[in-house]
Amino acid sequence: MLVRLAYLALTNAFAALRLLPMGDRDKDVEILVLRHQITVLQRQLGSLSGTFIRFGVPTWDYATITAVRLTWSRSMKWSVLYMIIRGLVAGLILLTRGDAANEIGILVLRHEVAVLRRQITRPLLQPADRMWLTALSRRLPRIRWSAFFITPATLLAWHRALIRRRWRYPRRAPGRPSTATAVRELVVRMARENPGWGYKRIHGELKNLGHQLSPTTVRMILVRAGLGPAPRRSGPTWKQFLTAQAKGVIATDFFHVETVFGARLYALFFIEHVNRYVHLAGVTAHPTGEWVAQQARNLVMDLGERMATVKFLIHDRDAKFTAAFDQVFFSEDCRIIRTPVRAPRANSICERWVGSVRRECLDRLLVLGERHCRAVLRAYVDHYNRGRPHRALDHSPPTPANGPVDLTKRRIERRPILGGVINEYYRAAA
Repeated sequence: MLVRLAYLALTNAFAALRLLPMGDRDKDVEILVLRHQITVLQRQLGSLSGTFIRFGVPTWDYATITAVRLTWSRSMKWSVLYMIIRGLVAGLILLTRGDAANEIGILVLRHEVAVLRRQITRPLLQPADRMWLTALSRRLPRIRWSAFFITPATLLAWHRALIRRRWRYPRRAPGRPSTATAVRELVVRMARENPGWGYKRIHGELKNLGHQLSPTTVRMILVRAGLGPAPRRSGPTWKQFLTAQAKGVIATDFFHVETVFGARLYALFFIEHVNRYVHLAGVTAHPTGEWVAQQARNLVMDLGERMATVKFLIHDRDAKFTAAFDQVFFSEDCRIIRTPVRAPRANSICERWVGSVRRECLDRLLVLGERHCRAVLRAYVDHYNRGRPHRALDHSPPTPANGPVDLTKRRIERRPILGGVINEYYRAAA
């Protein structure tokens, strides 16, 4: 302890002797420098109270450093203004003090800086601190720069950065501005949804939508997305191909229903491939060629103008599909496609619907007769077209009645079909 006190007394005596040739202005500037350095060290020492310290060096994570940098950049102007005002007030106070008081104050401040430096290995300076210390260094002779806790090279680098920032013009990225992400995604989407479109056709579509983009830029976007020229670009997927073909296809078939008394009834139906919409043509115990042809005429009348979009009709080689039946569709410019013998998968959509009507309806109740069977099937077909979700239609019915609804604000009610064999759910009136 005595050796430590003797060492401090000796170093302070030499420091006092070095203060003798200093002018009053240099002493005032050095006091301002030492005071500010003490403020920086105390601020860092206080902020480290809640951080993890390893061997005396604070370790901050990236998020903390980023938050501190953002805070510093936003409050830098106010910090600099505060430091200037505080420095002016401190300078006015120093003018009223004598030389002896200034020299003693310098020794005290130097010792406080040394004590704080023993606790903090690397001071963390804000941009405002660097600007203030750089400005004070220009008012203090270089021989007195030992008062700073940073090296002279660091001070000179800060001063060069300050001058460079003063004369720096706003930086702008070289070249043309980049294309918006939404526009690039739209170009790629058009190319993938339309394999036959080249970059010039896509440029024309974008121009119609109001996007000002050059053809060369469109071509570069396609190249970077890995999409080649239109003739060599990959064709449509099976889903796209079949969906496009299904818009003009209708299929038809029979299925039988056993009544509770053992009688067999036959039901004829048509189904549209594009939206799985089912048309129940009729139910009879004795289907004939004339009866089937009449059901075809009824279907054409029900479709009306929509019949012009039908290009193909699929049915099996049942003898009840006579030439008169085919002639009804020939007159509407519709081509007949007969499935191979014993190949139910060739008319798979009809077979799937027959399985659905059996599992969901006919296997759960007893059919009494023809009138009862017709009423049951009509009720199921109405439910199938209006309320039953389909996986092929993204879990939507062929004719959806309602759009999206907030289930927390509207009450949902149940509507029983066929005495509760099937249930539908709908939005109750507010």
